[in-house]
Amino acid sequence: MNKYTIAFYNIENLFDIENNPLTNDDDFLPTSVKRWTPKRYENKLRKLGAVISKIGEDDTKIAPVIVGLAEVENKKVLSDLVQSKNLIDEDYSYVHYDSSDERGIDVALLYKSDYFKLEHSETYSVYLQTETGERDYTRDILLVQGTLNNESLNIIVNHWSSRREGEKETEYKRIAAVNVVNSIIHKLKKDDDKAKIIVMGDFNDNPDNDSIELLEEKGNLFNPFKTVWSKDNGSINHDFKWNLFDQILFSTNFFDSSNNILAFDKANVFNNRFLTQYHGKYKGQPFRTYVGKKYKGGYSDHFPVYIQLKTS
Repeated sequence: MNKYTIAFYNIENLFDIENNPLTNDDDFLPTSVKRWTPKRYENKLRKLGAVISKIGEDDTKIAPVIVGLAEVENKKVLSDLVQSKNLIDEDYSYVHYDSSDERGIDVALLYKSDYFKLEHSETYSVYLQTETGERDYTRDILLVQGTLNNESLNIIVNHWSSRREGEKETEYKRIAAVNVVNSIIHKLKKDDDKAKIIVMGDFNDNPDNDSIELLEEKGNLFNPFKTVWSKDNGSINHDFKWNLFDQILFSTNFFDSSNNILAFDKANVFNNRFLTQYHGKYKGQPFRTYVGKKYKGGYSDHFPVYIQLKTS
């Protein structure tokens, strides 16, 4: 039996140290208040690499074969990440497109080319408008197609609009995103009614929110994170309350466990102790790179999430 880990990780502001005049990356420069120096950048790459290489390793003995990422500035940071100390031997390739997001952060996909054979990738925009009728730019949705274990997989990577202006006030943005995802799923199933589909991302909504339920229902997907989420378990902590904004859903044909077919095994949050704050009132919460403008030297404000697939 083979087991494969497929993960998703919001890596919290992986910016390089160069100024991009076209985006709002001014917080992440050596001259900024945050003092985003080469040393801090290298430290973040090393730490993220340590995390990614260990997700699910207790069960699979290898690093994840596929990792969706959120909050990536550009191809340079991905190149630096896969070449960093803890990932260089893992031989990851990546898929990335620049989106029109105002902060200049995108989604991306890492994959082990020994296991996953890339066939096609493209992005889809989510069209949003401000109250004054101007275009409101957000992250594009990434579709990656390829084969794992000689089976075709369709992977859709998301980072939906945040709740910064309020959960209800911004809900329409996430509903707009889910409509785009559901249209991608519809197209994939029209081309192949047996298409195996994985939808992953930082949805900025929990498993019981309308957007995720709409994704599950209209996309005909299964969400294992409904039962993973609890008052003691989530991927991000806000006001001492666990949210599970990071989730991986998949088409129900992953429950077919006939001969040598990839089938769902388990899902979880990767929250090993080394990823958490050890002490104080925030003990157990994600150990972050910054809190406000104060440098802490941690990993991210999110824990990664993952599913495992097995073959019989």
